[in-house]
Amino acid sequence: MSVADLAGRVLASRYRLLASIGAGGGGRVYIADDVRLRRRVAVKVLHPALADDAGFLRRFRTEAQLAASLHHPHVMAVYDWGEDGVPFMVLELLAGGSLRSMLDRGVRLTPSQGAHIGRQVTSALDYAHSRGLVHRDIKPANLLFDEHGIGRVADFGLARALAEASWTEPAGAVVGTARYAAPEQATGVPLDGRADLYALALVLVESVTGRVPFAADTPLGTLAARTQEPIVAPDELGALGRVVERAGRPDPSERYPDARAMGEAIADSAGRLPRPGPLTLAGLGRTVDDPNPTEFRRTGGVFDQDADETVETPAPNGATLPIAPELIADRPPGSRRAVPIVVGGIVALVLAIATALLLARPGAATTAAPSLVGLTQESAANRASESGVRMEVEQRVSDDPAGFVIEQSPGPGEWVRDGGTVTVVVSRGPPPVAVPDVTGQAEAAAQLLLTEQGFVVEVVPEHNEDVAASTALRTEPAANEKLRPDSPIKLIVSAGPAPVSVPDVSGRTYEEAAAALAEARLGASMAEEFSDSVEAGTVIRTEPAAGLAAPRDSAVAVVVSKGPELVDVPSLRGMTVEEASAALRAIGLVPDVEDYDPGGRVRAQDPDPGTQVKKGEKVTLFL
Repeated sequence: MSVADLAGRVLASRYRLLASIGAGGGGRVYIADDVRLRRRVAVKVLHPALADDAGFLRRFRTEAQLAASLHHPHVMAVYDWGEDGVPFMVLELLAGGSLRSMLDRGVRLTPSQGAHIGRQVTSALDYAHSRGLVHRDIKPANLLFDEHGIGRVADFGLARALAEASWTEPAGAVVGTARYAAPEQATGVPLDGRADLYALALVLVESVTGRVPFAADTPLGTLAARTQEPIVAPDELGALGRVVERAGRPDPSERYPDARAMGEAIADSAGRLPRPGPLTLAGLGRTVDDPNPTEFRRTGGVFDQDADETVETPAPNGATLPIAPELIADRPPGSRRAVPIVVGGIVALVLAIATALLLARPGAATTAAPSLVGLTQESAANRASESGVRMEVEQRVSDDPAGFVIEQSPGPGEWVRDGGTVTVVVSRGPPPVAVPDVTGQAEAAAQLLLTEQGFVVEVVPEHNEDVAASTALRTEPAANEKLRPDSPIKLIVSAGPAPVSVPDVSGRTYEEAAAALAEARLGASMAEEFSDSVEAGTVIRTEPAAGLAAPRDSAVAVVVSKGPELVDVPSLRGMTVEEASAALRAIGLVPDVEDYDPGGRVRAQDPDPGTQVKKGEKVTLFL
């Protein structure tokens, strides 16, 4: 059965596949119903040939377990996995579609949007890399969005599993998609997280420009080009370009050392860029029957609560163009033909007035107002001074970063008398936002809520005797305090009870040791071993050892002496000296031969047969 034939099938007696929403080299993704929990999920069904590939299945089980253990607001959740004729993974269903779908529809990100997504991806990579999991296949198809435009990284571990599948590629092939692969992915050397950073740099370039650097006709040609030259950031990336160039160097040692460092660099670049606008999401991209095919509705994009009230009309390339409501009022017949005439008349009148004013003041020197919008206040002042004009500053709360010029009057290129004044409006930054109260929430949910408010979140663990681990305790600053978006904030999360020191219980009985451990908030489990130096029934040691820290209420192994190990001396009379010596060594005793004669027979022994002695003691043989 091919992957395309599975719509309608129920996997593992639980997941009913409804409709395909995408396909790739390894399999196909379906919308599915989880009939047990009654929720809608996504199911990735891998190629049927993989079911007979032992190497793949072994790696798939390992990688699927690792992926399912990842819990991060920017990592796609893996709910379940299994094999039912075909291997499959059950994932959270993200309604926003993928970055690949957006690019295929002609949507291009602004540098600010690219930086926003880049920070989410580096946060996910830092989390996964710290747990020893390298993605190996970062590409637009693996960057998905929920209905709010929050990004997730999908398919952690799947590229590595597919690399062991004998049907996919010949030996030595690239682990991942060559179009977005780092140069070292073709060499067979062990990969680390810096390969993911290179791939992310390629994705950022494509998301803004629509072009992938070094994309040749063949995978070999693509990778060969990348081993020779670093990525050169196109001008369209603006302040984000320096991050791309550092992450896109051929030598991994010259890139950022880890995803956290790259994320911090992206955050720094984002501070030089305008605030990102809402994303135009592609959605799931599947075809469904529309019960109201003639009904007009808004499509694409995330609702922007700060936008002016507008209606949207389809543009030729499938995007939407905002139209202010006052421009769609009824027009009188023939008014459209009059527009060019009226506009032309106005332009001519303005030019005539400007010329008359200039001629009326022949001695007044003039200069063109410099372009100051987008500069910092200090840079704008320097440019105004160089242009021979004075700058007056007004300030206003704005979504733009604080300290940047957002308006000027007169506008760029308009005439100003030498020594005249250009008035600029400098942003005070976005209005403050109240810190939400996340006390008692799970760590991932609390971090997501704070991130959605625009804060830069640092998770700080703190031991707590009463609150379960991975539960939010508080924030610093505290809930309800108002901060600017993008302000740093600490999320204090319970690390569970503090560990306790293991008491020294050596020399006691097991019962005494267990009581002492219970008093220290630790459990006890008994283990026994032989000892020549510690009396039977007495504690030799604990594991962990005395003085070390152990999690509160965890079980400590108490090792109790069984006394010396005794063995019965066998009867050796009549054996050759070699046979007798071998028999003694086999039970842990040491042969001691008097008047050794090769091949000689044992006529007597000491101790006598049946005597119990400690393991390791000597037995004398007389020939």
